[in-house]
Amino acid sequence: TECVSGCVCPEGLFDDGRGGCVEEKDCPCTHNNQWYSSGDKITVDCNTCTCQKGVWSCTDYMCYGTCMIYGSGHYITFDGKFYDFDGNCEYVAIQDFCGDKNSSGSFSIITENVPCGTTGVTCSKAIKMFLGKTELKLENKEYKEIQRDVGDDVLYWNRTVGLYLVIEASNGVMLIWDKKTTVFIKLSPDYKGKVCGLCGNFDDKSNNDFTTRSGLQETNALKFGNSWKQSPMCPDVTQEIKPCDMKPHRKSWAEKECSIIQSEVFKICHSKVDPIPFYEACVHDACSCDSGGDCECFCSAVAAYAQECTKAEACVFWRTPDICPIFCDYYN
Repeated sequence: TECVSGCVCPEGLFDDGRGGCVEEKDCPCTHNNQWYSSGDKITVDCNTCTCQKGVWSCTDYMCYGTCMIYGSGHYITFDGKFYDFDGNCEYVAIQDFCGDKNSSGSFSIITENVPCGTTGVTCSKAIKMFLGKTELKLENKEYKEIQRDVGDDVLYWNRTVGLYLVIEASNGVMLIWDKKTTVFIKLSPDYKGKVCGLCGNFDDKSNNDFTTRSGLQETNALKFGNSWKQSPMCPDVTQEIKPCDMKPHRKSWAEKECSIIQSEVFKICHSKVDPIPFYEACVHDACSCDSGGDCECFCSAVAAYAQECTKAEACVFWRTPDICPIFCDYYN
């Protein structure tokens, strides 16, 4: 009986969210705040998703999980929990000797953390990888193999890929090291829910990643981290270190340098990977590395974000002759 203002699609057509009307078969899908037309494909981890009538239809492969340890005490667990822990000791990054004391496992990876800078923050200096009876020690840009008397034979092979040393084992464990302070640990899906350590338990739930060595759920990152130290002689970490408060004169430099993460350079990645935690970690590192190596700390922090972007299919070319250059000819 009266006019009602507004826009309506003709019968049989649907609003496509972009100001047009389409048939049901042409309805678009959204992912990370972006619109995709019907028939478009995207990759999520190791699965491919296709947009069909406004709904994503995805393959159901089990994907490798990745844990990242980088810079001065930053951890991203297999289930995506981001936290900081600055301990000066050797810690279990990940192992499959969990729960039962007599449980047999096939591997463990230990990170040795040492102070980097005078503020008290720590960086990973060396990695020990135990595969059956083989121990690999990665330190000073190279690795050495030590054969032990106990354990099974686990085959492994190594290769260099660009900046990284990659060690891949036949039991589904892969370690990628940038020969500095960044380590990626990749595990096959067979290990889901069967591992423990600073990298969490890989069960697709991030809220229970802070499981201590004794199997208790912790909310405090420091208590959780302390439980995974290898030697009881090491002191416990009792407080979170805030290097920018201790070195306020470095703060503005750190914020200026790290702003690249939130700048136009990484714009295509912002909707796919939240830049805030990586920016905060970058400022933390740039403030803390005050006894040389500050550029290396800054570059590692930006590279960590760039790596996550690449994983999310947002490839960013951020290195320039002035910002963290890499001499490709040398690495080729």
